[in-house]
Amino acid sequence: MPILSLRDVRKEYESDGQPVRALDGLSLDVLRGQFVALAGRSGCGKSTLLHLAGAMDFPTSGTVRIDGVSTSALKDAALTQLRREKIGFVFQSFQLLHTLTVFENIELPLLLAGKPNPRQAARERLVWVELDGLGGRFPHQLSGGQMQRVAIARALVHSPSILLADEPTGNLDTSTGNIILELLLRLTREQDTATIMATHSLEAAALADSVVRLRDGKIEAINDR
Repeated sequence: MPILSLRDVRKEYESDGQPVRALDGLSLDVLRGQFVALAGRSGCGKSTLLHLAGAMDFPTSGTVRIDGVSTSALKDAALTQLRREKIGFVFQSFQLLHTLTVFENIELPLLLAGKPNPRQAARERLVWVELDGLGGRFPHQLSGGQMQRVAIARALVHSPSILLADEPTGNLDTSTGNIILELLLRLTREQDTATIMATHSLEAAALADSVVRLRDGKIEAINDR
């Protein structure tokens, strides 16, 4: 069974009193251990799809299922639990809290969920992203690449089934971006996580198992490696 399944999904917003269709009858399955890149021009629906996949938003029609459960059928408490247990997020702008240390940033999802031993889990993830020894630093003391690796460690600290990455290399130079992409690829292979990455970069997309090209809210093509 796919860890993520979208069926005939449509998403409409209202802009200046006029309906805007961001997704238009889109269907897609993503398996555990699969690295999927979403490619296309700005406004094609990449970010909207990520928001639906992370249960941060809901379809106007159609269904989005995460591990077999329809997101539209869940109430607020169950949605919060689903996100905390199943979903990890990585953003272009890192989204680290600058008043917290690296350890504290990584621990935060576990603290919010009331999980035991958050420091040990944070330390293990920091070692995994090859930043052991930097747990006591603050984000402003790190490079952009280091901040993104901390963001990945935070996204993985609760061992999610799905990792959603929105332009994870957009603020990084090519060499540092390649390190982040290799880390995401390693994560997908080693931990059987489904990784879904939105990107403008054809080079970044080329590393994925499957490239889903979007145009005007529809799937234009799917290219499997």
